[in-house]
Amino acid sequence: MTNLGNDWDLLLKEETEKPYMEELRIFLREEYRHYTIYPPKPDMFRALKLTPYQNVKVVIIGQDPYHGAGQAMGMSFSVRDGVRIPPSLQNIYQEIENTTGRKQPASGDLTRWAEQGVLLLNAVLTVRAGQAGSHRGHGWERFTDSIISLLDKRDKPIVFLLWGADARRKRELIHNPAHTVLTAAHPSPFSAYSGFFGCDHFNKANAALEASGQTPILW
Repeated sequence: MTNLGNDWDLLLKEETEKPYMEELRIFLREEYRHYTIYPPKPDMFRALKLTPYQNVKVVIIGQDPYHGAGQAMGMSFSVRDGVRIPPSLQNIYQEIENTTGRKQPASGDLTRWAEQGVLLLNAVLTVRAGQAGSHRGHGWERFTDSIISLLDKRDKPIVFLLWGADARRKRELIHNPAHTVLTAAHPSPFSAYSGFFGCDHFNKANAALEASGQTPILW
């Protein structure tokens, strides 16, 4: 189901062979057959393909993919080059510019972050077109929780950015004191002014990376 071409393949082999994953595969086969599903199949595991386990420096957890045409590309908050930047990502860019002074591009494609070690992980990796949350409760959450637990076991420090109530619930999966966990409101326009703007997570994440001898992210 994965075949990612990096260290995730071996790490996730046991998980992908569990019965619930076979049930998820059957569900997805039917969904892709009968409905428009995002992201396209080749992009389903894009976040894991671009950011191998040993390269992860920062984890940003989203909920489920964008459900609008042409938006989802297999990484949380990211959209394809040329697609209008969604409001949440606009607010993320605004926070970066306000706190780091780093001008953000016109593109919402966050591949540049992924290649630096930012794992852009959605809790649910697929969705029906126009139906937010439609693939929740079918096994994806268990699978992505296993990814977070694997990251928690790693010795090299990681920074976890948990924005919004759904992401903050993942805090209970992170026990290793070597890691840094930063929480804030979701960057959605509905909550950005209630604790996302001004959280300074991008500077704080880089400070934590530098403190552990790692190269900071060029946000």
